Amino acid sequence: MKIALVTGGSRGLGKSIALHLAARGHDVLLTYHSQRQAAEEVVAQIEGSGRKAAALALDAADHRSFADFAERVKRALADGWQRGDFDFLVNNAGVGINVPFLETSEEQFDRLLNIHFKGTFFLTQKLVPLIKDGGRIVNISSGLTRFTLPGHAAYASMKGGVEVLTRYLAKELGPRRIAVNTLAPGAVETDFGGGAVRDNPQLNQFIASQTALGRVGLPDDIGGAVASLLSEECGWINGQRVEASGGINL
Repeated sequence: MKIALVTGGSRGLGKSIALHLAARGHDVLLTYHSQRQAAEEVVAQIEGSGRKAAALALDAADHRSFADFAERVKRALADGWQRGDFDFLVNNAGVGINVPFLETSEEQFDRLLNIHFKGTFFLTQKLVPLIKDGGRIVNISSGLTRFTLPGHAAYASMKGGVEVLTRYLAKELGPRRIAVNTLAPGAVETDFGGGAVRDNPQLNQFIASQTALGRVGLPDDIGGAVASLLSEECGWINGQRVEASGGINL
């Protein structure tokens, strides 16, 4: 049995990731920002499947809280598992905006920076001492770092930074045999970014028309991909960007 920590695990992709990891026999610590009830429902679903789970509050933009969060993770591991470490970290928490480059405010830019890039950087820094040697990290990026759509300049730039960071983490954590990879989803039907991909039929159909497999992604497509990337069979994959997009814009 292994333990995974999934940030942003109360809904969307994070929820699917947590459930897929539990289905593979792993226990899960998941974080939530404001949706405590939703997080507890995910915990109940995981426990109903026979695995153990717990939910912890985390503001991924509040970097000063990360040391305290790491202590809360240590207490949760000790109380729930009688362990002092965990095996997998999935940096998934995030928000999305769709604003043209010329209209992007510094406030919007800073929010994306603080959550997606600075948050991932410093939260991982605080949690690495708790990751077991031989463990694994997956950073969630975006297909938008490879292809471009107007309105996503700031968001995609942060995710580009995460992809570079992934390679550096893989190099620097190599002596502890901790593998670090990026999983880059394409467009997925969730409430992310206001739920446009899910709720706008024209946008959904357009994306499907640009995708080799002929449809838009679903949360389980990403949850399954992350769980696979964390499996023993993928243990020799390290420092890589893996795109799960159904073949969009090939």
